[in-house]
Amino acid sequence: MIEYIITVLLIAAIYAIFALGLNLEWGFTGLINFGHVAFMAIGAYTTALLCFSGVPLLPSVIAGMVLAGLCGGLLGIPTLKLREDYLAIVTIGFAEIIRFLLLNEEWLTRGPMGLHGYSRPFEELIPGDYNFFLLLFVLVVLVVCFLMLEKLIKSPWGRVLKSIREDEDVPASLGKNVFSYKIQSLVLGSTIAGLAGSLLAFYLQYINPRNFMPMETFYAWIVVVLGGSGNNKGTLLGAVILWSFFSGTRFAQGYVPISPTQMGALRIMFIGLLLIILMMFKPEGLLGKKEELTLMK
Repeated sequence: MIEYIITVLLIAAIYAIFALGLNLEWGFTGLINFGHVAFMAIGAYTTALLCFSGVPLLPSVIAGMVLAGLCGGLLGIPTLKLREDYLAIVTIGFAEIIRFLLLNEEWLTRGPMGLHGYSRPFEELIPGDYNFFLLLFVLVVLVVCFLMLEKLIKSPWGRVLKSIREDEDVPASLGKNVFSYKIQSLVLGSTIAGLAGSLLAFYLQYINPRNFMPMETFYAWIVVVLGGSGNNKGTLLGAVILWSFFSGTRFAQGYVPISPTQMGALRIMFIGLLLIILMMFKPEGLLGKKEELTLMK
């Protein structure tokens, strides 16, 4: 049971980091990104491929983060000057392009066979349960990301992001380069997603394109909406609640006369129902603020 709890917390922590990047883009800047999983995939595959090439772990992770951030910036350049829905459409398409590239470019990614056998942080130095060490490692990374984002959001830079979310004409009239701030937010959010991808690769020990389906993006959206957009603490809470639910309902399989496939669909339906009820009675999320929700409309 302890090992199971460690696993649940580990997955929740990785997806909390993943969702923090989305919360920066949507919750604080108002950018609709429906292809967030693409940057997680870029981080994961870049880290694994560089490890196979003999590059040390830290430079491999940094390279994955940089490449994910660079792709986010390049994706935003042609779209962020247009209406918000263009970014949503382009990011969905970009995520699918990345997934199909990973699936079909077998000379580089091994296609559907995936990647495995790459090294993990300090693996040779940990005599006991490696997942427990990895949980501590991921929690440290999560705390660093959380504190960094909290500091940034409370800085003048963060206040400009919020003003862009509320009404971008206001900061533009005060001389702020709105396009530049949007690019910065998208780059930083994509970089954080790339970091989450590297950590996911370390946890799974085996990655393939099926790990980066579009549904992974919407898990991050569920986390942000559930906890409260524009609230990093809410993102942490949302990640714990979501993955505790997913993990806890697996125990119901032996007591409900339905197939595993039907059980998986039932869990998604229940999450959808939960979100509908939440939007009806607490649309700002569990820790969100009504004032900020009003400004985002």
